[in-house]
Amino acid sequence: MQKKYIIFFPLIMLLLSSCYSYRHVGLLQEHNKRLPVYKALDYEEYRIKINDELLFRLITSDETISRLITSNQTLSSAQSNVSYRVYPDGTVDFPFVKNIPVAGLTLNEAAIVVENRFKELIPDAAVKLTLANKNFTVIGEAGTGVYPIFKDKLTLFQALSMSGEISYTGDYKNVRIIRETVNGTEVLEFDIRPLSIINSKYYYIYPNDIIYVQKNPASFYKVNNYSSFISLISSSLSLLFMVIFYFK
Repeated sequence: MQKKYIIFFPLIMLLLSSCYSYRHVGLLQEHNKRLPVYKALDYEEYRIKINDELLFRLITSDETISRLITSNQTLSSAQSNVSYRVYPDGTVDFPFVKNIPVAGLTLNEAAIVVENRFKELIPDAAVKLTLANKNFTVIGEAGTGVYPIFKDKLTLFQALSMSGEISYTGDYKNVRIIRETVNGTEVLEFDIRPLSIINSKYYYIYPNDIIYVQKNPASFYKVNNYSSFISLISSSLSLLFMVIFYFK
């Protein structure tokens, strides 16, 4: 009789832990005390890094200069927007102005620096800057692909919705963002389930971010839906009865 209970108890525990629950895969959970609480932080603007590609637009009433720049960009880019790479020394070259230090600056700060250099040649110059390499990457259990950042302050959930939802087999408590910063590569690891992730340092996606959702090792023992659960129960009960019959 004791042998039956020894076999029966693990099977019951297996069945009770075989389904995914809201506690395991639910997002924006508010009252789960087992989840971490993240501190809300102000949004930090993206800062230009070495090897970034910049697009610029010069606004001026000087039609001659404007025509020369437009002609240069058209020839260089085969009638598409031409980008200008930030060199390893942190500078960038634009038509008629060279060696402009921009690394570590926000786009607005860099636009002011570039504009001031152009004003040395064109008093009424106004400059608009943007990134050409505004993309992020998703790998793992949330899909795989490279996607454009189509707006400022793109959130983690908006980014994941572009690649597809996180599968039940994903490890929700160990999501990673690999991010290039001015100080080198940073790996941010966090639990995506708590509500407090909103406005935390993990909430916004920046250009060149890599979002990695690894496979949950425990997913091997779980099922995704009721039909699979019923199938698991049936097979487990069949095994149980076979074992009981054997010991008889």
